[in-house]
Amino acid sequence: MVYLAEGMEPSPVLDEIEALARRRKVRLEVLPRRRLDALARTDGPQGVVAQADPVGEVPLDDLCGPTQRGRVPFLVVLDGVTDPTNLGAVLRSAECAGVTGVVLPRHRAVHLTPTVAKVAAGAVEHLPMAVVPGVPTALRRLASLGVWTVGLDQEASRSIYELAVGDQPVALILGSEGSGLAPLTRARCDELVAIPQYGALASLNVATAGAIACFELARARAAGGRFPA
Repeated sequence: MVYLAEGMEPSPVLDEIEALARRRKVRLEVLPRRRLDALARTDGPQGVVAQADPVGEVPLDDLCGPTQRGRVPFLVVLDGVTDPTNLGAVLRSAECAGVTGVVLPRHRAVHLTPTVAKVAAGAVEHLPMAVVPGVPTALRRLASLGVWTVGLDQEASRSIYELAVGDQPVALILGSEGSGLAPLTRARCDELVAIPQYGALASLNVATAGAIACFELARARAAGGRFPA
């Protein structure tokens, strides 16, 4: 079901949405703006709401093999991110950087919400996601499946720009907004790296740090020929 707000100005985007809905036999309904805003459950909805089946989880092991396009796994693991805006921003950056899957802990972390989906701007439709009982156990499983785990830790002595990751499956581990990586998570990473900083502030927002790290690993993977057409 797709809902449109009454009184929307004509636009090519709306025309495309309506055409796609009709082509796929999805019902369209026009609602008063107040009802649509309540249905959206997000701040500042843009006049269109779609109802769809929930995004399904995938087993962790399924993320650890080559993708259908032949890409070596490039995963992002989120260790206790609780702000939906941060999660959505990380997912959007991750998808644009070519990440092939995301791992979320089941407890003490945000999962998919309307706000996450909105901020992610469509990334949730393209990123397979595994939800695991705990990140440390998941890291041990990733290691057993040949995935190299890299934790982003501002206290690390090695720079992320020194990594050579173009020839192997890799998972980038991002910590929580307040305390970063949990101690056991930090201990189980194969490598800890930092983003060099030159200003007065102590750290970056997790969404910003995640975007920088994702694209640095993407650059290294592209240099190693890991992004086939």
